[in-house]
Amino acid sequence: MKSNDPLLYPPLGHRLFSVWYRHMRVYTQHIVSNGFPPFLEPLIFLAGIGLGLGQYITEDIGGRTYLEFLAIGLLVTASMWTASFECTFGTFIRLEFQKVYDGMLAAPITANDLIIGEIFWAGSKGFFFSFAVLTVMCVVSIFGNVIVPLPQALSAPLIGFVNGMMFASLGLLVTSFVKTINHFNFFMTGLISPMFFFSGVVFEIDRLPKNIQPIAEIVPLTHSVRLMRSICGDDSTLLTNVWDVTYIVVFILVVGYFAVRRLKKRLIL
Repeated sequence: MKSNDPLLYPPLGHRLFSVWYRHMRVYTQHIVSNGFPPFLEPLIFLAGIGLGLGQYITEDIGGRTYLEFLAIGLLVTASMWTASFECTFGTFIRLEFQKVYDGMLAAPITANDLIIGEIFWAGSKGFFFSFAVLTVMCVVSIFGNVIVPLPQALSAPLIGFVNGMMFASLGLLVTSFVKTINHFNFFMTGLISPMFFFSGVVFEIDRLPKNIQPIAEIVPLTHSVRLMRSICGDDSTLLTNVWDVTYIVVFILVVGYFAVRRLKKRLIL
């Protein structure tokens, strides 16, 4: 019989790892269909937008070609998309349709462990997707089209991990309000997609109208993109880097706290 006595639970690290390990096992059961697209999608995007649109953009952006500028941004957006989908559609399906969490909570873990484990798993997917983009950049660089700033760019997957955790927290908070899976369309179309275009991925934030630039500072993707560009050698001040790191950490803690608090109520009903 399961006891509510916390002393009878396994260590916290073991409980969080068990949630992560469960998701990893499910994900790797279809490793080809799940693992191949992260490498193919950035290649298609770089070819279609970077090489296509880049032919019309002759001006360097921050000392880089447009293809290089776009590629660095994709290191971050890949983790954003996968974490957002994982903790919205994925979490909702496990919660409402598959009833996976009912079985998981029968094990000696708490609802808090389950939700935090979800965040770490989404962060791990963010790490993998950023690594996939980095791999594509390295391969393309062999043909002289994209210059990967090594060894700085090798830490890009770590930014992808943290960025994945940030958007996992946001996705879980949104999921805690959603009653039907179709409502996620408002989140994806109304927030995630615009963020892709107005966070310094496709063009510099400095090119936005002055009255819109402060809005770009509010959205989370801006800070991950700017931090990624900083480690890849773009000019940035220490104060800016500290601000970006502080924003990301505070966002994960605050939004993650409310996501755990709200989803916990749905899990234990």
